[in-house]
Amino acid sequence: MSKTILRALAGETQAVPPIWMMRQAGRYLPEYRATRAQAGDFLSLCYAPDLAAEVTLQPIRRYGFDAAILFADILLLPQALGADLWFETGEGPRLSTVTSAADLVRLKPKGAIHETLAPVYETVRILAGELPKDVTLIGFAGAPWTVATYMIAGRGTPDQGPAHALKAADRATFAALIDLLTEATVDYLSAQVEAGAEVVKLFDSWAGSLKGRDFDDFALEPARRITQALKVRHPGLPVIAFPREARGRYEGFAKATGADCVALDNSVSADWAAAHVQKDGCVQGNLDPAHMVTGGEALVTETRRIVRAFSGGPHIFNLGHGITPDADPDNVQRMIDAVRG
Repeated sequence: MSKTILRALAGETQAVPPIWMMRQAGRYLPEYRATRAQAGDFLSLCYAPDLAAEVTLQPIRRYGFDAAILFADILLLPQALGADLWFETGEGPRLSTVTSAADLVRLKPKGAIHETLAPVYETVRILAGELPKDVTLIGFAGAPWTVATYMIAGRGTPDQGPAHALKAADRATFAALIDLLTEATVDYLSAQVEAGAEVVKLFDSWAGSLKGRDFDDFALEPARRITQALKVRHPGLPVIAFPREARGRYEGFAKATGADCVALDNSVSADWAAAHVQKDGCVQGNLDPAHMVTGGEALVTETRRIVRAFSGGPHIFNLGHGITPDADPDNVQRMIDAVRG
């Protein structure tokens, strides 16, 4: 096994951690902006395999990252399940809402997703053929709770309030939506693996707003079900889980779900995570994305500090969240040089 990401995911401690970056194909890169303009709009870019593969490859050509992550969006799955999806310029995604049992019944069954998502699988196939041989291809999906928050509210919300309200008022309908998303996500990620993805990542961007039993039922348990089902279908498949802002609940998450790696946001310190999370296996993270904007000596110092903190175990260097559109591409190179230097 020569790919450094796969070695880290298998539990190997490496002198220089492999590196990739969430949203590494994105608006901070001029070449991305040019390709997106060519596509016309964001969704058209997601569903155009040649162009989606091109933007996935751009940061690999520019920086030589150790992994490429499929260019897509977590809301393609609800669209494939029959939700209306569109993007308002400057405001983000909008969806038709699911707020009742009647709305849930109107969604398509999980087996119907592949017709809509076929272009995504084609993007994976293109990438599997075109990526350099030492670069790992990562597929991904949104975790059920996070995807559900968008489906229930019809948009992103600061506190996921509408989803929490439905969960409190009609737990049975809410749980049924989580179940549908859990099963559909298994099928979606499995199809990505069959098309050539070598690793999959589950993004639970709003996991931190679930507390106590709700965290167990709607963040941890779906991640466990998805991970276990994928490993039955694809023995040896590495899974990265990202329950963002889980804070103390990061501890034990890998053991409880079977994930091979836990990705960390920057609300926890690398020293704490090395003691409490890395003891169970690979960790990924967790430089504050703000450093990609501000740069300077602080970027280099903090990058080296994180590498040092995690040097005693398997580690994949990454940001604590996606790189932002206002980041300086030169700062990405500074970060890479600090990791590999």
